[in-house]
Amino acid sequence: MKANENENAVSPVIGVILMVAITVILAAVIAAFVFGMSGQINKTKIVAVTIQQPDATHISLLYQGGQDAQSFESGTMTVNNDKTTDPAVTYDNGDGTNNATFGNRVGASVIATGTFTGKNHVIVVGHFTDGTEQVLTDTYV
Repeated sequence: MKANENENAVSPVIGVILMVAITVILAAVIAAFVFGMSGQINKTKIVAVTIQQPDATHISLLYQGGQDAQSFESGTMTVNNDKTTDPAVTYDNGDGTNNATFGNRVGASVIATGTFTGKNHVIVVGHFTDGTEQVLTDTYV
């Protein structure tokens, strides 16, 4: 009778050991998946631009630098990206061309000229030395 009692106790112990092993393996697989995904997330760069509309015909951008200014290459401003509403927007970044791109010098600016009525959609995209791009501002003025 004693041999029978010992045999009955083996099955629950093996079951518990298997459940713990499955839990540990499942936790390891989930951890590997989660930590592997974190390598694909890009760090947000911190640089600042200000947008102003001093009058009905001008919208100005001023680059102010920031924590990641050393990796900032250039930026591009777009006003009213739906060209059917205002196809006559011109840009002046100080180089004498119709160019909406500004450089990495603090104080660089772009002035958009056109007939701006109501809320005007302004998007500024920054280009960085590591090849990434980031929206610096997406606003209405």
